[in-house]
Amino acid sequence: MEHYFEIGKITGTHGIRGTFRVFPTTQDPTRFEKLKEVVIELAGKEEVVHIQKVAYQKNMILLTVKEITDINVAETYKTARILIPEEKAIPLEEDEYYTRDLFGIDVFTEDGENLGKLVEVYVTGANDVYGVQLGDAKELLIPAIKDCILDIDIPNKKMTVHLLEGLR
Repeated sequence: MEHYFEIGKITGTHGIRGTFRVFPTTQDPTRFEKLKEVVIELAGKEEVVHIQKVAYQKNMILLTVKEITDINVAETYKTARILIPEEKAIPLEEDEYYTRDLFGIDVFTEDGENLGKLVEVYVTGANDVYGVQLGDAKELLIPAIKDCILDIDIPNKKMTVHLLEGLR
């Protein structure tokens, strides 16, 4: 089974010729220009489409594909996800990881205390914030900054953190 990365979500249409308005969920929205095709996933069904044109409007991408040329057809794809195969993902640099690999990772303090599992990544303006599910059903919020995140070991699914004063 092929693994995919989401790089955008279709939020609506633009014009009458079936152009999609796409909210980018990738760090590099210009990557759409480098792709020849993408996968559109809607309600569990995947469809490969070929990119004809990429344009930008404010924080959105206007994506025209060869297979869809009518606004009425394009509107049926609203809320669909734009995916690419894993091998077309941006290569990781040292000490980088994909957000999807963090979910379910065990979080420990630097003293070895098991806090729980990482269940959410909140994207904020300054830095991401990791939501860790504690045993008592509460969620501990840890800022994704070097002062707090000491180590992330993806292969062993373990994160080591330093809890700044006031975080508990």
